[in-house]
Formats: sequence, structure tokens, C-alpha cells
Amino acid sequence: MPDFSIEREVAGVVAGIDEAGRGPWAGPVVAGAAILDSDALAEPLVAGLDDSKALTAARRESLYISLTESTATTVSVGIASVKEIDTLNIMKATFLAMTRAVEALGRSIDFALIDGNCAPQLACSVKTVVKGDSRSLSIAAGSIMAKVTRDRLMAALALDFPGYGWDTNQGYGTKGHKEGLERLGVTPHHRKSYAPIRALLEIT
Repeated sequence: MPDFSIEREVAGVVAGIDEAGRGPWAGPVVAGAAILDSDALAEPLVAGLDDSKALTAARRESLYISLTESTATTVSVGIASVKEIDTLNIMKATFLAMTRAVEALGRSIDFALIDGNCAPQLACSVKTVVKGDSRSLSIAAGSIMAKVTRDRLMAALALDFPGYGWDTNQGYGTKGHKEGLERLGVTPHHRKSYAPIRALLEIT
């Protein structure tokens, strides 16, 4: 379970940052950032935070609301569009989303803890943490912010573009998504730089 051990190894105001949506064939990539006051954070929130992928959708939603409403947290998200993904590549677009999430916090930070082993250049010190969303409470909170935001965005896009199953597959290359592409074709929200989508466009 994540805790504040890594946060306590560094000095100053610390933000945890994670992303959601690097793998899907459709939709934006979203980054979440979170600053947690370890002395004031409610115990149920501390106990509940975990890697967003290890939580149910209902639990993530509940924690998202708690994170946005708590006076012991400062949270934000940053988004990079499909166009930016196709123009820059997914890694650079992810870094752009992370930079935007940090800027959206609205306060200066001294240290950023980034999930994974790669990080954007930020105006503060940076530490990458492999499997950080299961080790750091701040990164876990950022993970939840990113995942819930992106899932909501994909559910909204599913209403405008039915038939691809984005409300359940979140744009990943599932059987239902593939069948939707075969029936309905490529939408403006598909990542045309991704090989499966590029291959469909070449066929048509």
C-alpha cells in the first residue's frame, strides 16, 4: 500500500503526478497532480488511496470527490489532445499533459514525484518512481485524478460517437472497439499515429 515514505525523503512542497491513457487508440491523454498535507489528511482518505487500476470504478469516483473536496489536498489535471498526440508522439504529449497538470495546481512546488521511469522537464526538482502509484500516496492521488477524469471524458465521447464502446473500454483496442472501427470507420478522436488506426486509414 502507498504511504508518505518517498515524500518524506525530499524537502518542501511535493506533488505526485501520474497519467492515464497512453495505450488507448482513441481519446486524449490525461495527467493528474496532487499535493497532500500529510498532517491534515483524513485517515479514511489515507487508507483508501491506492493505484487507480487496483480500485473499482465506484471507489475511484468516491476518492476523486474526496480529493477535490478536502482542505488537505490540492489537486489538478492536465490534458493533451489527440491532435497533440499525433503531432508530438505519445510520450511528449504525456509530458505536456503532466506540465499542464502542475501548472493547474495554482501553487509553487519544490519537488515532483513522477510515476514511471521517465519525466518531463519541470521548473522544480523531479524524481521518477517506478510503480509509484502503489508506493506514494501523492502519486496514487494523481493517478485517481487522471483516471477518473479520462474515464468521464471517454464516457462523454461515447454519447457523441456510439458503437465503439468507449464508455466501457475507454478507447483501448478491445474486440468491441475493433468491430466498431470495422463498421463505422475512424473518428476525429482516434489516434491516427497509432499503427492499428493508421493501417485502417491506409486500407480506406
